[in-house]
Amino acid sequence: MSLMKRSRTEFEWPDLSEWLTSRRLPDWPEGWLPAAGESMLRVEQFERDGALVVRADLPGVDPDHDVEVTVSDHTLRIKAERHQTKEHESGKGYRSEFRYGSFLRTMALPAGASEDGVEASYADGVLEVRIPVNAALAGTKTVPISRPA
Repeated sequence: MSLMKRSRTEFEWPDLSEWLTSRRLPDWPEGWLPAAGESMLRVEQFERDGALVVRADLPGVDPDHDVEVTVSDHTLRIKAERHQTKEHESGKGYRSEFRYGSFLRTMALPAGASEDGVEASYADGVLEVRIPVNAALAGTKTVPISRPA
């Protein structure tokens, strides 16, 4: 009986004992972790009616002032900041609650996606971005192989 060596995948979880002794963070694939001081923005994406639809969960933000959506170099970037403060004062005392933070999500656009005609809307705490996708450009092209005579 022979043992087979397991091949490494593109990303593997680090060995726990190795990580604890080195005390360094693992090398995460690019785009998995947000920038320092920012939290990961939860999104869902799917294709519908010739468009890539990206929905981001952003309750409690003002889309006119706190949300920025940009598309460039075949990349969608959604950045948002939340600032909420609640104060309550009564005869017995004073209470203040606050929530704040910044959120960022950067996503590579699929082949055939157009940077023109991108639309964004916000309703009921959900930001929806629609990016037109040309299915003809997104397809795979077979390349013929020539041989010298």
